[in-house]
Amino acid sequence: MSQITIIKNMPIISTKGKNMPESPIRKLVPYAEDAKKRGIEVFHLNIGQPDINTPQIALDAIKNNTIKVLAYSRSEGSEEYRTKIAAYYAKNNIDVTASDIIVTTGGSEALLFAMGSITDPNDEIIIPEPFYANYIGFSTASGVKIVPVISKIENNFALPPISEFEKLITPKTKAILICNPGNPTGYLYSKEEIEKLAEIVKKHNLFLIADEVYREFVYDNEQHQSILSGFGLDNHAIIIDSVSKRYSMCGARIGCLVSKNKELIQTALKFAQARLSPPTFAQIASEAALDTPQSYFDEVIVEYKGRRDLLIQELNKIEGVKVANPKGAFYCVAELPVDNADKFAQWLLEDFNLNNQTVMVAPCAGFYSTPGIGTNQVRIAYVLKKEDLIKSVEILKLAIETYNNN
Repeated sequence: MSQITIIKNMPIISTKGKNMPESPIRKLVPYAEDAKKRGIEVFHLNIGQPDINTPQIALDAIKNNTIKVLAYSRSEGSEEYRTKIAAYYAKNNIDVTASDIIVTTGGSEALLFAMGSITDPNDEIIIPEPFYANYIGFSTASGVKIVPVISKIENNFALPPISEFEKLITPKTKAILICNPGNPTGYLYSKEEIEKLAEIVKKHNLFLIADEVYREFVYDNEQHQSILSGFGLDNHAIIIDSVSKRYSMCGARIGCLVSKNKELIQTALKFAQARLSPPTFAQIASEAALDTPQSYFDEVIVEYKGRRDLLIQELNKIEGVKVANPKGAFYCVAELPVDNADKFAQWLLEDFNLNNQTVMVAPCAGFYSTPGIGTNQVRIAYVLKKEDLIKSVEILKLAIETYNNN
């Protein structure tokens, strides 16, 4: 019989802390680092870190700056930057002013501010799943319950009937949260879907939160539909945004929360004041990035569309693999013929290589809040050049055969 060692006088960790989930994207990093130490080249399909160059105009704004004192900015972000953000939104048919915007430390902080401003402990937010895995972490930190609406790979992760949302609304429901285009699925919401969601939140007096950080990355001549663009949601809409993906500036950690609901903005500002201010240098770079010419995005869209088409084509050649076709962002979800994607992803890094090369993927179970769903799915980010994507799929194909034969 095994003995349990009890350590006396140990401080107790909070239940909330214990319930905080590990990132399904980052929890495999130690295994990847160990593989690299063994001389294995790892193709990172696991994380949305674009390999596209950051606009030079943003880098030059830092390099050529003559600031002598790196001072605090305003808690809501500098007025100059927020005014330029409002002008950017105007070009995207989103009518807001600088006073409708709070600059945050990445889109992550914007989500935390939003949840903190509209929910109390044990309140509920309805989210179509699979969803960005950190939504679980943000909701846990805020004491909020996620109520999932399940979408399926068989329908390319389209929204279920709106009646499915209404069935889930209770007195505890405070908001519906969507990511558009979606992470991890690349799903793009249609105008009709946004109209239906707008109807629900107005009918039940809820907020509609839209994570729109991938707004620029839309393919096949489709159009992005922002929730603050003509849906009559001035008092209900909260946009979460970020420079991370748009300008390939993940390390800047600059995002924003946008709403025309004045009480919401005033409340979120109190959270912003509590953390003092967003980073000054990163705001300078982000403000400069807003002058990036449209040609930059035109080239990026062509590149990502080419990568998407190539990746989907190659994945469909692997027997037993099912893959959704994304209309936006730079991710896809693939269902693999393996028993467990978490176990398979770790095995890829610990025990498998092809010519000293292997791949790192993000298991999808962590993108669902419903237990037991997505256990054989992975998210693949097509943020690598095309030749590396081809190599990665070759490795994945042989790995699946080898894993199943073992």
